[in-house]
Amino acid sequence: MSSYIGFKDIIAEQKKPLQYKIDKAVEAIRKGFSLSKHHTALAFSGGKDSTVLWHLIRTYCPEQAKKMYIIFGNTGVEYPESLQFARKLGKDWGGDHFHETKLLRTEQKGLKYAAQREVLEWLRSEGSLSEVLKADGKLKSTQCLERAATPEMWADFEKRGLVWPKNTPMSYWWCADQYGFPILGKAASKLDARRINIDCFLEFSKSSSEKDELHEYYDVLRQCKFSQHCCKLLKKEPSERMQAELDVDVIFKGLMASESQMRKMNFATRGYIFESSRPHIPDGPFYHVNPLQIWMDDDIWEYIRKYNVPYSPLYDVSWTDKAGVEHRIQRNGCWGCATGILYKDNQITMIRHTHPQLHATLMKKGMGDELLKLAKTKNNGRLNLTAVFEGSAQELLERRPCAFDDLDERVDGSGIDEEYDAEIKNEEE
Repeated sequence: MSSYIGFKDIIAEQKKPLQYKIDKAVEAIRKGFSLSKHHTALAFSGGKDSTVLWHLIRTYCPEQAKKMYIIFGNTGVEYPESLQFARKLGKDWGGDHFHETKLLRTEQKGLKYAAQREVLEWLRSEGSLSEVLKADGKLKSTQCLERAATPEMWADFEKRGLVWPKNTPMSYWWCADQYGFPILGKAASKLDARRINIDCFLEFSKSSSEKDELHEYYDVLRQCKFSQHCCKLLKKEPSERMQAELDVDVIFKGLMASESQMRKMNFATRGYIFESSRPHIPDGPFYHVNPLQIWMDDDIWEYIRKYNVPYSPLYDVSWTDKAGVEHRIQRNGCWGCATGILYKDNQITMIRHTHPQLHATLMKKGMGDELLKLAKTKNNGRLNLTAVFEGSAQELLERRPCAFDDLDERVDGSGIDEEYDAEIKNEEE
């Protein structure tokens, strides 16, 4: 299969009938199996796309399907409907080959963000910031800052519940505390570092004022604590760790080019199958196989109906607005994700209606405050919510729960990655 496909060709392929797309998918699946010298696995989310892919593999490659591992990425913030469905289908179709990822855990105790801030302010008052800052004003490491805290401070933090114990699951809530909530898209979440590191960069690094076009972005970043690190922490790293444990060298995924411009670009440049490398496969490449690239949502549902494929009941959950229009959950994923907050009918809008308890938990445990800060950073009328963001997040939750539904202005952090060290470097001393 060619690795280079033009955008016009992709559009033409997407218009082809279902049977054509099935044939292309099966071709990619068989090729993927033929490339494996170790073990194969399906990245299963419990969503409709990976379920259809699993059905295709079971139907057209039944013998290989019996040996294939199923890796269900349980992020800990799965919709309850999807979690139940994924586990049941995993047992029915996968048996002993069904594996569920587990969250990574902290290797040592650490301070919560509020405590880290207190240590930083204490060092500032003592004139001792040089102990934890590099020459350019960036934090040497989070661990360096925490080691600077006195035993008395640690004891006080423990008493006040501001310490993450050793072996704490690195959950969505841990990530939100240490990095930030998944608010805004990838263009805005360029910095993959702990929030305390970013604070130091914004407060003390001279490089933060070199580019005029980033000043507005810095204003937003200073006020709102957001990050996309949870995607890496809850999905990517646990899955890759399990792939290594199972000695997997070919992973099948239900990705479609129609889902985003980035995925379309990846398909155009990489094709259905592309190579990468993994430390646990020293004798050859690691293959990513995406058989559903030219499929559309309508194709997935047509296939489900035609072949009576089971699917998560999450897709049948809906709510009706004041105009009488019914809205259904379109995407399976983490219920705590607000990366689509800039768009109408985003995930946070949906769960406010469909899963009000989850929405309330999310707002009360910090996201409401961060969305409030985000709106308050703009007072020039470009954000249409500024007028209603008065009072605490809790008051807003009770008085106007729809206040967080739609932020209509993009925030772009393009260029900041040229000024800031990657986290792996920033953690070095």
